[in-house]
Amino acid sequence: MKLFSFIRSDLAAHDGDWGAQGFWALLVYRFGRWRYSVRPALLRKLFSLIYKVLYKLVQIVTGIELPCEVRLGKNFVIDHFGGIVISGYASFGDNCRIRNGVVVGLRRVDEPCAPQIGNNVDIGAGAKLLGNIRIGNNVAIGANAVVLCDVPDNHVAYGVPAVIKPRKVLACNQT
Repeated sequence: MKLFSFIRSDLAAHDGDWGAQGFWALLVYRFGRWRYSVRPALLRKLFSLIYKVLYKLVQIVTGIELPCEVRLGKNFVIDHFGGIVISGYASFGDNCRIRNGVVVGLRRVDEPCAPQIGNNVDIGAGAKLLGNIRIGNNVAIGANAVVLCDVPDNHVAYGVPAVIKPRKVLACNQT
């Protein structure tokens, strides 16, 4: 079953730590996504009720708001819990990592457009990514950055408002 393979992958991404609050949020997220595939309508409604209770419980206990409408890639990691809000309109590629205090959401309530985030993106603590923007692949978002515009592949965004610079690649074994 696809649900269990996602859960195994999420657990591995959190280093096998069943106690990680980020894993709890992902567990409820995966259940919420899976319930849409249940065919008998009555059973789906029962699972929807269970999901809503679990979602609220995880939101209260962990401070992570991760609705099942978000599109997540593989190996999504929530490093530190607390104060994380992700809009249901957002999407993440594979191998993304976020930390506490991150907001990925709408810039304005009347614009239901949230960031579309690529693969291998590392988002620092307290960062805010808002609006209809695209974050490329292999991007690092600095702590407390406020990102309101697109960030190309292989760049770093830091500051308020975010300054965008190319990533410097350090060669190993420099002498």
